[in-house]
Amino acid sequence: MAMFDDLDVDTIWLDGSFVDWNSAHTHVLSHGLHYGVGIFEGVRCYNTEKGPAIFRWDDHLTRFYNSAKPYEMDIGYSPEILTEATTELIRRQNLQSCYIRPIAYFGYDRLGLSPVGIPVQVAIACWPWGVYLGEEALTSGVDVMVSSWKRYSSEQVPVNAKTTGLYVNSVLASEEAHRNGFTEAVLLNIDGNVAEGAGENIFLIRNGEIYTPDLSQGVLAGITRDTIISLAREKGYTVHDDAVISEDELYEADELFFTGTAAEVTPIKKVGKTTIGKGSRGDITKDLQSTFFDVLNRRVDDHDDWFTYI
Repeated sequence: MAMFDDLDVDTIWLDGSFVDWNSAHTHVLSHGLHYGVGIFEGVRCYNTEKGPAIFRWDDHLTRFYNSAKPYEMDIGYSPEILTEATTELIRRQNLQSCYIRPIAYFGYDRLGLSPVGIPVQVAIACWPWGVYLGEEALTSGVDVMVSSWKRYSSEQVPVNAKTTGLYVNSVLASEEAHRNGFTEAVLLNIDGNVAEGAGENIFLIRNGEIYTPDLSQGVLAGITRDTIISLAREKGYTVHDDAVISEDELYEADELFFTGTAAEVTPIKKVGKTTIGKGSRGDITKDLQSTFFDVLNRRVDDHDDWFTYI
């Protein structure tokens, strides 16, 4: 059965109106479908101790608009309109926690590479979605492989734009990992250094210090990546967020973990056949993960400005 068939959701915001979930259509000749020119975000709303709240919505929305810029895409709606549409969509469906997917893409008008003059369609959907890599993965960790596919560089495409078509790269890497019995893939950049996971940023811990690839390494500027860097520094850890990490360093790490809106903070227990550290969630990963979820669930008062309450 399809993923969405089991969900109790019935409404999508599309081009300024709330429409029935099954009526939110786009034309088969839409430019974005044929050429991959669309931009999107993945955002989570948590059922916190202070009520349902969207985590770092403003930052996701800023990235959404910034992603549109390289393609000269006019979203056509203000951030205030998209915020109200999203919060109302969550309220209408009585969701306490959910995953939120805003998307904008060049729609139906004509085909041909140039999107100039083609109307932009904008949609927002939300639905309940659990732990992306599995509930057990948060404690036990996941097995990953280094993909044979390389991450594209900023000389080829705008890597900091969250573009629909660019995720073909992630699909290829992730499916390669699944075929070989792994949960997820790690991609190297064209220079052979570590970039990120198929849909996640990656962190390495060595001798008590934390490393994550610099954005120049073909890395998306992840919101969760930024969150973990901030929280780790507040706790007194030394964080190198401008690192260049070789493939060999992955195998020699004391701890590794993924971050992302979907993956949250997920430990990595093996890379290929090599066990990382003690083969389970490491102490620093556990500490950061605990801190992260304390903030997300509003068990602490810190960073209340990161939340948009429903």
